[in-house]
Amino acid sequence: MSDPHLDHDWMTEDHHAYANSVRRFFEEEYQPQRAKYEEAGVVDLGFWRKAGEMGILGASAPEEYGGQGLSRTFDLVTMLEQARIHDMGFGFSVHNIVMHYVVELATDDQKARWLPRMISGDLVGAIAMTEPGTGSDLQSIRTTAKRDDDHFVLNGSKTFITNGQNADLIVVVARTDPEAGSKGISLLVLETEGAEGFRRGRNLKKLGLKAQDTSELFFGDVRVPVANVLGGHEGRGFVQLMVQLPWERLMLGYIALGMVRTAFAMTVEHVRERKVFGNRVMDFQNTRFKLAEIKTEIEMLGAFLDRLSRELEKGALTAERAAMAKMWATEFQCRAIDTCLQMFGGYGYMEEYPISQLYADARVQRIYGGTSEIMREIVARSIDID
Repeated sequence: MSDPHLDHDWMTEDHHAYANSVRRFFEEEYQPQRAKYEEAGVVDLGFWRKAGEMGILGASAPEEYGGQGLSRTFDLVTMLEQARIHDMGFGFSVHNIVMHYVVELATDDQKARWLPRMISGDLVGAIAMTEPGTGSDLQSIRTTAKRDDDHFVLNGSKTFITNGQNADLIVVVARTDPEAGSKGISLLVLETEGAEGFRRGRNLKKLGLKAQDTSELFFGDVRVPVANVLGGHEGRGFVQLMVQLPWERLMLGYIALGMVRTAFAMTVEHVRERKVFGNRVMDFQNTRFKLAEIKTEIEMLGAFLDRLSRELEKGALTAERAAMAKMWATEFQCRAIDTCLQMFGGYGYMEEYPISQLYADARVQRIYGGTSEIMREIVARSIDID
């Protein structure tokens, strides 16, 4: 019998073997520590290094830097296995995004300096993009980086930064030319060890994602070597962000799909056992019809995401189609999990039931990586109105 959690047409025997390995790793290394991570609000660095030893962090990284040289579909497997245990606390996805910024955009010297340690888990990646008062409008960022000989002097603040407490390799979106508009934005890679003037703020308390460290970051006259401008050239940051966003948004789509599959499976199990007025909840037509709708949309979303993953591998995934996936998947995630929680009745509102955590974790999916409203705007701009 096929595994509904891994029902994708790109899955090969190698993918299934890899999935089994990742699944065991999460069951043996993450789950026993999960309550501790959620209480602390951060996954400790020891787990990151174990993930590196397992080859999880570098599955799609080039072999010459210590990775496995596999396609990015293997990273999707990791996310689907993380969704199987209904977890979004381990910040693998953001670390993976940063790694691919380096793989795709960095100079050879930068790759040699950063990739081996990112693959091993000795460097945890983060992207410092969002600022207080500035969300999806990247052209309005106020963080500045002024040239001073062979360094930039970085000043500003960021917020809502995933992996913010753990990260020691941070891609900072900064304005290097205040007169150049979008062409004045650059991506500076801050190595935090020994960085004077860099400060981590609060580990923010959130509605969901309890084990994930999400932080404020502050930069006060932080000196960043010119050699740390991603790709070696100023003024390309906005374009670099746009090039990498389709992968981020496709990942969020698969995370949404995996979480709905998990919610659906636990709900089916619950309504088969739970009785109301002497009948199983599953026996009510309303229950069966709503579950039928969710199952149908799971299949439809999975087929669309798989098509986009093939486009990604060919280098043909557009910003518009990635925005469609992110918008549809995350809106469906919130809607479907809300329906599932309702079938648990009062139990669904209790934190001890995983469906409650799935519900709380889902809400941010419509916000980060570009809000649903911004996704609609991107799609709308691609429509020929003439």
